[in-house]
Amino acid sequence: MKYIKYFIQFVITILSFIIFKFLGPIVSSNLSGKIFEKIGPFFRSKKIILSNLKRAYPDKSSEDLNKIINSMWNNYGRFFAEFMFIKDFRKGKLSEKIEIEGKEILDNIKINNRQVIFISGHFSNFELMAMCLEKSGIKLSAIYRPLNNIFLNKIMETLRKKYICRNQIKKGIGGLKKLIELKKNNLSTALMIDQRVSEGILSDFFNKKALTTTIPAQLVKKFNIPIVPVYIERTEGIKFKIIISPPINFSENSTIQSITDELNLVLEKMIIKKPEQWIWSHNRWK
Repeated sequence: MKYIKYFIQFVITILSFIIFKFLGPIVSSNLSGKIFEKIGPFFRSKKIILSNLKRAYPDKSSEDLNKIINSMWNNYGRFFAEFMFIKDFRKGKLSEKIEIEGKEILDNIKINNRQVIFISGHFSNFELMAMCLEKSGIKLSAIYRPLNNIFLNKIMETLRKKYICRNQIKKGIGGLKKLIELKKNNLSTALMIDQRVSEGILSDFFNKKALTTTIPAQLVKKFNIPIVPVYIERTEGIKFKIIISPPINFSENSTIQSITDELNLVLEKMIIKKPEQWIWSHNRWK
Protein backbone atom coordinates (compact mmCIF):
# COMPACT_ATOMS: atom_id res chain seq x y z
CA MET A 1 0.00 0.00 0.00
CA LYS A 2 2.85 2.35 0.87
CA TYR A 3 4.49 1.91 -2.53
CA ILE A 4 1.19 2.51 -4.32
CA LYS A 5 0.90 5.82 -2.46
CA TYR A 6 4.49 6.70 -3.36
CA PHE A 7 3.88 5.88 -7.02
CA ILE A 8 0.74 8.04 -7.12
CA GLN A 9 2.73 10.91 -5.56
CA PHE A 10 5.43 10.34 -8.16
CA VAL A 11 2.95 10.52 -11.07
CA ILE A 12 1.27 13.66 -9.68
CA THR A 13 4.66 15.34 -9.21
CA ILE A 14 5.84 14.53 -12.75
CA LEU A 15 2.56 15.74 -14.28
CA SER A 16 2.77 18.92 -12.20
CA PHE A 17 6.33 19.58 -13.37
CA ILE A 18 5.26 19.16 -17.00
CA ILE A 19 2.50 21.73 -16.47
CA PHE A 20 4.90 24.08 -14.64
CA LYS A 21 7.40 23.86 -17.50
CA PHE A 22 4.67 24.97 -19.90
CA LEU A 23 3.45 27.82 -17.66
CA GLY A 24 6.89 29.23 -16.81
CA PRO A 25 8.44 30.07 -13.43
CA ILE A 26 6.44 33.14 -12.39
CA VAL A 27 2.96 31.78 -13.15
CA SER A 28 3.88 28.33 -11.79
CA SER A 29 5.18 29.75 -8.52
CA ASN A 30 2.10 31.93 -8.01
CA LEU A 31 -0.34 29.15 -8.95
CA SER A 32 1.33 26.45 -6.86
CA GLY A 33 1.46 28.79 -3.87
CA LYS A 34 -2.29 29.38 -4.07
CA ILE A 35 -3.00 25.66 -4.49
CA PHE A 36 -0.94 24.72 -1.43
CA GLU A 37 -2.72 27.37 0.62
CA LYS A 38 -5.95 25.47 -0.09
CA ILE A 39 -4.71 21.88 0.31
CA GLY A 40 -2.11 22.40 3.04
CA PRO A 41 -4.63 22.42 5.93
CA PHE A 42 -5.71 18.90 4.93
CA PHE A 43 -2.22 17.42 5.41
CA ARG A 44 -1.57 15.28 8.49
CA SER A 45 1.08 17.72 9.70
CA LYS A 46 -1.45 20.47 10.44
CA LYS A 47 -1.65 19.59 14.15
CA ILE A 48 2.14 19.57 14.51
CA ILE A 49 2.42 22.93 12.72
CA LEU A 50 -0.14 24.62 14.96
CA SER A 51 1.35 23.07 18.11
CA ASN A 52 4.85 24.24 17.13
CA LEU A 53 3.68 27.77 16.45
CA LYS A 54 1.80 27.98 19.76
CA ARG A 55 4.95 26.83 21.54
CA ALA A 56 7.13 29.40 19.74
CA TYR A 57 4.59 32.25 19.89
CA PRO A 58 2.38 31.69 22.96
CA ASP A 59 1.16 35.31 22.93
CA LYS A 60 0.03 35.43 19.30
CA SER A 61 -3.68 35.24 18.51
CA SER A 62 -5.23 32.39 16.51
CA GLU A 63 -5.73 34.83 13.65
CA ASP A 64 -2.03 35.73 13.58
CA LEU A 65 -0.99 32.08 13.76
CA ASN A 66 -3.31 31.17 10.88
CA LYS A 67 -1.80 33.96 8.78
CA ILE A 68 1.65 32.47 9.35
CA ILE A 69 0.36 28.99 8.46
CA ASN A 70 -1.32 30.15 5.25
CA SER A 71 1.78 32.06 4.18
CA MET A 72 3.95 29.05 5.04
CA TRP A 73 1.87 26.81 2.73
CA ASN A 74 2.03 29.46 0.02
CA ASN A 75 5.81 29.54 0.26
CA TYR A 76 6.04 25.74 0.27
CA GLY A 77 3.86 25.54 -2.84
CA ARG A 78 6.07 28.08 -4.56
CA PHE A 79 9.16 26.08 -3.62
CA PHE A 80 7.58 22.92 -5.06
CA ALA A 81 6.98 24.61 -8.44
CA GLU A 82 10.35 26.40 -8.49
CA PHE A 83 12.27 23.15 -8.22
CA MET A 84 11.29 22.49 -11.83
CA PHE A 85 13.41 25.51 -12.77
CA ILE A 86 16.48 24.74 -10.64
CA LYS A 87 18.63 24.56 -13.78
CA ASP A 88 17.54 28.08 -14.75
CA PHE A 89 18.34 29.38 -11.27
CA ARG A 90 21.84 27.94 -11.63
CA LYS A 91 22.66 28.70 -15.26
CA GLY A 92 19.84 30.71 -16.84
CA LYS A 93 18.10 34.05 -16.49
CA LEU A 94 16.62 33.16 -13.11
CA SER A 95 20.09 33.44 -11.55
CA GLU A 96 19.52 37.21 -11.70
CA LYS A 97 16.65 36.76 -9.22
CA ILE A 98 19.07 35.85 -6.41
CA GLU A 99 20.84 38.58 -4.44
CA ILE A 100 23.72 37.61 -2.16
CA GLU A 101 24.66 39.72 0.85
CA GLY A 102 28.07 38.93 2.31
CA LYS A 103 29.94 38.00 -0.87
CA GLU A 104 33.12 39.35 0.72
CA ILE A 105 32.89 36.58 3.34
CA LEU A 106 32.77 33.93 0.61
CA ASP A 107 35.67 35.64 -1.19
CA ASN A 108 37.72 35.55 2.00
CA ILE A 109 37.00 31.83 2.43
CA LYS A 110 38.14 31.14 -1.15
CA ILE A 111 41.21 33.39 -1.08
CA ASN A 112 42.47 31.83 2.14
CA ASN A 113 41.38 28.34 1.09
CA ARG A 114 39.51 28.05 4.37
CA GLN A 115 37.36 25.15 5.41
CA VAL A 116 34.08 26.08 7.10
CA ILE A 117 30.73 24.62 8.09
CA PHE A 118 27.71 26.39 6.59
CA ILE A 119 24.56 25.94 8.68
CA SER A 120 20.98 26.90 7.92
CA GLY A 121 17.37 25.68 7.98
CA HIS A 122 14.48 24.99 5.62
CA PHE A 123 13.66 28.59 4.74
CA SER A 124 12.04 29.93 1.58
CA ASN A 125 13.58 28.10 -1.42
CA PHE A 126 16.32 26.50 0.68
CA GLU A 127 17.85 24.49 -2.20
CA LEU A 128 19.22 27.74 -3.64
CA MET A 129 21.65 28.23 -0.76
CA ALA A 130 23.95 25.26 -1.41
CA MET A 131 23.60 25.92 -5.14
CA CYS A 132 24.86 29.49 -4.80
CA LEU A 133 27.65 28.51 -2.41
CA GLU A 134 29.03 25.96 -4.86
CA LYS A 135 28.44 28.25 -7.83
CA SER A 136 30.47 30.98 -6.10
CA GLY A 137 33.52 28.70 -6.16
CA ILE A 138 33.34 27.22 -2.66
CA LYS A 139 34.56 23.60 -2.53
CA LEU A 140 31.46 22.12 -0.94
CA SER A 141 29.81 18.97 0.31
CA ALA A 142 26.15 18.98 1.38
CA ILE A 143 24.43 16.66 3.84
CA TYR A 144 20.90 15.65 2.90
CA ARG A 145 18.12 13.38 4.09
CA PRO A 146 16.77 11.08 1.33
CA LEU A 147 13.06 11.29 0.59
CA ASN A 148 10.88 8.47 1.86
CA ASN A 149 9.39 8.19 -1.63
CA ILE A 150 11.81 5.87 -3.45
CA PHE A 151 10.49 6.89 -6.88
CA LEU A 152 10.91 10.63 -6.35
CA ASN A 153 14.16 10.30 -4.42
CA LYS A 154 16.12 9.01 -7.43
CA ILE A 155 15.09 12.03 -9.49
CA MET A 156 15.78 14.46 -6.65
CA GLU A 157 19.24 13.02 -6.01
CA THR A 158 20.13 13.30 -9.70
CA LEU A 159 18.98 16.92 -9.92
CA ARG A 160 20.69 17.89 -6.68
CA LYS A 161 24.03 16.45 -7.78
CA LYS A 162 23.76 18.06 -11.21
CA TYR A 163 22.52 21.54 -10.34
CA ILE A 164 22.81 22.11 -6.57
CA CYS A 165 25.92 20.43 -5.14
CA ARG A 166 27.99 17.65 -6.67
CA ASN A 167 29.13 16.19 -3.35
CA GLN A 168 25.91 14.98 -1.72
CA ILE A 169 26.20 13.03 1.54
CA LYS A 170 23.35 11.02 3.04
CA LYS A 171 22.60 11.60 6.71
CA GLY A 172 23.67 8.80 9.03
CA ILE A 173 26.77 7.12 10.42
CA GLY A 174 28.04 6.22 6.95
CA GLY A 175 27.51 9.79 5.84
CA LEU A 176 29.46 11.15 8.79
CA LYS A 177 32.40 8.89 7.93
CA LYS A 178 32.33 10.07 4.32
CA LEU A 179 32.12 13.67 5.52
CA ILE A 180 35.26 13.24 7.62
CA GLU A 181 37.05 11.79 4.58
CA LEU A 182 36.04 14.80 2.47
CA LYS A 183 37.27 17.11 5.21
CA LYS A 184 40.76 15.76 4.57
CA ASN A 185 40.38 17.13 1.02
CA ASN A 186 39.61 20.58 2.45
CA LEU A 187 35.93 20.61 1.46
CA SER A 188 33.53 22.84 3.36
CA THR A 189 30.20 21.41 4.49
CA ALA A 190 26.62 22.67 4.23
CA LEU A 191 23.92 21.19 6.42
CA MET A 192 20.49 21.95 7.85
CA ILE A 193 20.23 21.95 11.62
CA ASP A 194 16.48 22.49 12.02
CA GLN A 195 15.06 18.97 11.63
CA ARG A 196 14.27 16.49 14.38
CA VAL A 197 16.96 13.83 14.73
CA SER A 198 16.95 10.32 16.17
CA GLU A 199 20.32 10.88 17.85
CA GLY A 200 21.59 14.10 19.38
CA ILE A 201 21.42 16.09 22.58
CA LEU A 202 18.72 18.16 24.24
CA SER A 203 19.15 21.87 23.62
CA ASP A 204 16.91 24.90 24.18
CA PHE A 205 14.88 25.81 21.11
CA PHE A 206 12.18 28.44 21.56
CA ASN A 207 12.43 28.01 25.35
CA LYS A 208 11.89 24.26 25.34
CA LYS A 209 14.36 21.37 25.13
CA ALA A 210 14.54 19.78 21.68
CA LEU A 211 16.62 16.86 20.46
CA THR A 212 19.24 18.53 18.25
CA THR A 213 21.94 17.33 15.87
CA THR A 214 25.51 17.50 17.16
CA ILE A 215 27.20 17.08 13.76
CA PRO A 216 28.29 20.76 13.48
CA ALA A 217 29.66 20.72 17.03
CA GLN A 218 31.48 17.44 16.44
CA LEU A 219 33.13 18.84 13.31
CA VAL A 220 34.12 22.03 15.14
CA LYS A 221 35.76 20.03 17.92
CA LYS A 222 37.48 17.57 15.58
CA PHE A 223 38.76 20.00 12.93
CA ASN A 224 38.74 23.38 14.75
CA ILE A 225 36.88 25.10 11.90
CA PRO A 226 34.40 28.00 12.04
CA ILE A 227 30.65 27.97 11.53
CA VAL A 228 29.12 30.27 8.90
CA PRO A 229 25.34 30.81 9.22
CA VAL A 230 23.48 31.21 5.91
CA TYR A 231 19.92 32.49 5.55
CA ILE A 232 17.61 32.86 2.56
CA GLU A 233 14.38 34.82 2.30
CA ARG A 234 11.85 35.33 -0.44
CA THR A 235 11.75 39.08 -1.03
CA GLU A 236 9.08 39.12 -3.73
CA GLY A 237 7.60 36.47 -6.04
CA ILE A 238 10.56 34.47 -7.32
CA LYS A 239 13.16 36.94 -6.05
CA PHE A 240 15.43 35.87 -3.18
CA LYS A 241 18.07 37.25 -0.88
CA ILE A 242 20.80 35.05 0.59
CA ILE A 243 22.59 36.43 3.65
CA ILE A 244 26.05 35.10 4.54
CA SER A 245 26.89 35.89 8.18
CA PRO A 246 30.43 36.33 9.55
CA PRO A 247 32.14 33.13 10.71
CA ILE A 248 31.62 32.03 14.32
CA ASN A 249 34.87 30.83 15.89
CA PHE A 250 34.57 28.68 18.99
CA SER A 251 37.27 28.39 21.64
CA GLU A 252 38.99 25.15 22.54
CA ASN A 253 37.05 25.18 25.81
CA SER A 254 33.70 25.11 24.00
CA THR A 255 31.78 21.90 24.56
CA ILE A 256 29.45 19.97 22.26
CA GLN A 257 26.58 21.24 24.40
CA SER A 258 27.60 24.92 24.38
CA ILE A 259 28.22 24.93 20.61
CA THR A 260 24.88 23.24 19.92
CA ASP A 261 23.06 25.66 22.23
CA GLU A 262 24.55 28.68 20.44
CA LEU A 263 23.68 27.31 17.00
CA ASN A 264 20.07 26.71 18.06
CA LEU A 265 19.93 30.35 19.13
CA VAL A 266 21.28 31.41 15.72
CA LEU A 267 18.58 29.29 14.06
CA GLU A 268 15.87 30.85 16.24
CA LYS A 269 16.90 34.34 15.18
CA MET A 270 16.72 33.29 11.52
CA ILE A 271 13.20 31.89 11.98
CA ILE A 272 11.95 34.99 13.79
CA LYS A 273 12.90 37.20 10.81
CA LYS A 274 10.15 35.73 8.65
CA PRO A 275 8.42 32.85 10.46
CA GLU A 276 6.08 32.26 7.53
CA GLN A 277 9.04 31.22 5.39
CA TRP A 278 10.18 28.40 7.69
CA ILE A 279 8.65 24.93 7.45
CA TRP A 280 6.94 24.45 10.82
CA SER A 281 6.08 20.79 10.23
CA HIS A 282 9.34 19.49 11.74
CA ASN A 283 8.38 17.78 15.00
CA ARG A 284 11.32 19.19 16.94
CA TRP A 285 9.82 18.82 20.42
CA LYS A 286 8.47 15.28 20.18
